[in-house]
Amino acid sequence: MYRLWSERPVPAKFTPLLSGVTVSCGASGASRERVFDSVGDAQAVIASSLSRYDGAFADRFPMVRVICRTGIGVDNVVVQEMTARGVAVCNAPDAPTISTAEHAVTLMLAVVKHVKRADQAIREGGQRDHFSEFRGEEVNGRTLGLVGFGRVGRRVAHVAQALGMHVLVFDPALSSDVVGSAACEWVVRLEDLLARADVVSLHMPLSDATRNVINAERLSCMKPGAYLINTARGGLVDMDALLAALESGRLGGVGLDVFPTEPPDPSLPLLHRSDVIATPHIAGATQASKDRLWQSAITQALQALRGERPPHLVNPEVWPHLRAV
Repeated sequence: MYRLWSERPVPAKFTPLLSGVTVSCGASGASRERVFDSVGDAQAVIASSLSRYDGAFADRFPMVRVICRTGIGVDNVVVQEMTARGVAVCNAPDAPTISTAEHAVTLMLAVVKHVKRADQAIREGGQRDHFSEFRGEEVNGRTLGLVGFGRVGRRVAHVAQALGMHVLVFDPALSSDVVGSAACEWVVRLEDLLARADVVSLHMPLSDATRNVINAERLSCMKPGAYLINTARGGLVDMDALLAALESGRLGGVGLDVFPTEPPDPSLPLLHRSDVIATPHIAGATQASKDRLWQSAITQALQALRGERPPHLVNPEVWPHLRAV
């Protein structure tokens, strides 16, 4: 019988997938220090983005053969250390694409059209000339700059083009042919994209190379009054520099679904600005997306335990050495 541990409780609808599998879960409300107490002799792990999975975790639980993320990012999994210990790592790159892309577009429209300010104004009441005060803008005919052009970035581009936007792309991992086939304009230098875009949307993974890729210097390259959207990873942006850019009027507004520390401190100044719209890392958390995430993570965990190669293996070099349970 296989033994599986899930950081979050597995939804009841997926019970049929786990027939013959012993399932345990992290305790609801457990501290980060105690969340792993129930892993025991589990052979497979369904991991969220909330906890760190590193060599110390693998050494503590040597029976674990595979870790499956319910999401795209694996920045909380130290893949190199897992590979060294013969642990397979999988993710679910397709599951949240639609939801995350839609959320990025939602934040873009909300911040460009100053929805938060308008909402606050009507709640405050009183006789005001809202028609004259409103400063919302149209995105039709404007330029969107995508920093990263993976699954989510490409879908955002498709929607933005339907809204009448011209799309620039910076992604050093791609060629101009790939970007051109999507009817987007390839930009070689990030600074050039920032200088031309009315809206910049981030879609890069977080790594040592991309941490704080949007810093004070890069923010100073952006068009005055431009907007920044981040539904990727909070660590991509220097938050102090971002606040300074808003306070100086360099940026027209910001839409954030992610923060360097999550959840963010409620006293964070950014959260109390009328030109910032923030959500708590839920871009990919629609019900349809979550169903696909769970389905993918559970299915791949069981495939690995059966000796069947999972389709989204992050560290394929481990596979020849992974034995079926």
